[in-house]
Amino acid sequence: MSRLIYDYTKSVLERVSFDTILFCKELDKAVRMLLPYEIEQLTEWLLNFTKEKPELRQCLLIMNK
Repeated sequence: MSRLIYDYTKSVLERVSFDTILFCKELDKAVRMLLPYEIEQLTEWLLNFTKEKPELRQCLLIMNK
């Protein structure tokens, strides 16, 4: 079940990546909802995903909360 949540989270983040504020809000929700090992996976995915979208890099600070 949790893998579905992780995949859904990535899907949502991809869809809202046009808006930095919305992206940060969704990322904050994801951090509160995911398990610790999924947060690690999401962090790796985010580092790759934000290479092409540097404006979203500021949202990575949420991962360090």
